[in-house]
Amino acid sequence: MGKVGIIMGSDSDIPVMQGATEMLERLETPFEVSISSAHRTPEGTAEWAEGARERGVEVIIAGAGASAALPGVVAAYTDLPVIGVPLKAWAFDGMDALLSIAQMPPGVPVACVGVNGAKNAALQAARILALNDEDLRERLAEYRGEQAASVHEKNERLQDKGMGDY
Repeated sequence: MGKVGIIMGSDSDIPVMQGATEMLERLETPFEVSISSAHRTPEGTAEWAEGARERGVEVIIAGAGASAALPGVVAAYTDLPVIGVPLKAWAFDGMDALLSIAQMPPGVPVACVGVNGAKNAALQAARILALNDEDLRERLAEYRGEQAASVHEKNERLQDKGMGDY
């Protein structure tokens, strides 16, 4: 079974990135988590990325705010798929991070989810791993079914109670 590597630039990113770990736990998908800064610990970041495959990592989720350099730096040091999570930092409501991650130069691909979209990054990582893991594919299908059932239940409640009493 493949493993997801999760890296973030600071412990202040944990509350958002926890959405990824919770989803991966729900899908019974192994992962590792690390804090490393593209700017403050560039050698450590490079070492983490270069050693990811050897540690059994098959997909990387990298969360970063502000200049959001971390996903691109990680992608520069590995050929594994990298999914960037732009984090809402102190300025621009995360748009700065979103644009930084989405605008990678040719030859250094980074997939990008929405601002604070760690849960979606985990789901995307699981879909990639599920290409070669039938059990994970079944767990993903079960999750999608639960989401659909929840929407149907909410609609039934709306139809029964109306907008005012919902």
